[in-house]
Amino acid sequence: MFQSLGDRLQNVFDGLRGRGKLSEADVKAALREVRIALLEADVNLEVARDLVARVQAKAVGSETLMSLNPDQRVVAIVHEELVEVLGGKAVQPQLRNEGNVWMLVGLQGAGKTTTAAKLAHKYKSQGRRPLLVAADTQRPAAREQLRTLGRQIGVPVLEVADGEAVSITKQRVADALKQDFRDLIIVDTAGRSQIDEPLMNEMAALRDALQPTERILVIDAMTGQQSLPVAKSFDERVGVTGLILSKLDGDARGGAALSARHVTGKPILFAGMSEKIDGLEAFHPDRVAGRILGMGDVLTLIEKAKVLEADEEGPASGRAPTDFTLSDMLTQMRRIKQMGSFSDVLSMIPGAGKLLPAGAQVDEREIGRVEAIISSMTERERREPRLLNASRRKRIARGSGTTVQDVNRLVKNYEEMRTMMKRFGKRPPGRGGRMGRARP
Repeated sequence: MFQSLGDRLQNVFDGLRGRGKLSEADVKAALREVRIALLEADVNLEVARDLVARVQAKAVGSETLMSLNPDQRVVAIVHEELVEVLGGKAVQPQLRNEGNVWMLVGLQGAGKTTTAAKLAHKYKSQGRRPLLVAADTQRPAAREQLRTLGRQIGVPVLEVADGEAVSITKQRVADALKQDFRDLIIVDTAGRSQIDEPLMNEMAALRDALQPTERILVIDAMTGQQSLPVAKSFDERVGVTGLILSKLDGDARGGAALSARHVTGKPILFAGMSEKIDGLEAFHPDRVAGRILGMGDVLTLIEKAKVLEADEEGPASGRAPTDFTLSDMLTQMRRIKQMGSFSDVLSMIPGAGKLLPAGAQVDEREIGRVEAIISSMTERERREPRLLNASRRKRIARGSGTTVQDVNRLVKNYEEMRTMMKRFGKRPPGRGGRMGRARP
């Protein structure tokens, strides 16, 4: 979502690098470009203006302009202010030992139902006993959707019947907390295509009955600034305690994400990063700011890798680099796919985006082609690629729906990867090289 904005800002700062010394005019000119980039990304006007003013106040001073690396200092100040705009420190909902009731509110289509299931899945994996409450009686398919998601993640769903009195819903939730020993109730409420009085009255009545410990507003990050007045209305009537930005993996300009915290005054708790049930991440302002400015997000990348390592040991674990097979290559590529799109993974690696030519796009379909090609090989061919003569490569291309050139390119990439792994693999002591040679 922040790709376009990130590219614009990085181009602005690239223009400051290598000058050795910056003048006040240089900094002000760069910050004018930063402001334009923010406005074009659909960032709220007040937010863009305030951010640039704070950066200018800190950057236009002797301490910055006379430093050894003034360009880096300016970028650091922009990073600090972006972090502040996004909320400063990461905030997560407070969980008690029991009696946790979270009420999700928002407009229709914001992603409340899917987000409710993602939250249940997330906290179930942490040892909680969640219960989903399907309280959206306005959208015909909402209860069925939550029921399906509940089965998928192994979490029970309490369905509110059409016309059910709020007092009955309150009692059923209370019974689930006490009798079924549920320690986290997540309520999926109704929405409308726009704010209206009946919706707000319904939300207020449900809030008064359930007394939720968290009232979380789900905002569709794709809607841009249009979502901000909605956030204010829900806060005034329901009393929002935090925000979840859904669809943050989309290709919108990202203005809502940068404006939501500043405009509403409420912390962003989570971000929806994919349609997958595990595609919900804690929102870290410093990491998001780093990704926007091309500094990467190594911590999130490490966390994702650790989750995958916990699920399954590496295929080449404990083996020599020369034992790396085509099956191992396929497994590693699938793991990267589990961590998100190639573009997302690249954005988490500092400076990786600059390795691609300007405007170049990563072909996300390449993993599918690789999988099809390797799946069309026999087990022996995967272990011993030297067997892949011309006739075998033609057979594999036909079986995978690709071309012989695709197969050749894959084998070449594999050989390069294997050579690189061998080069960086550990050399046994005493086997050549200055470090391993014993003195006579």
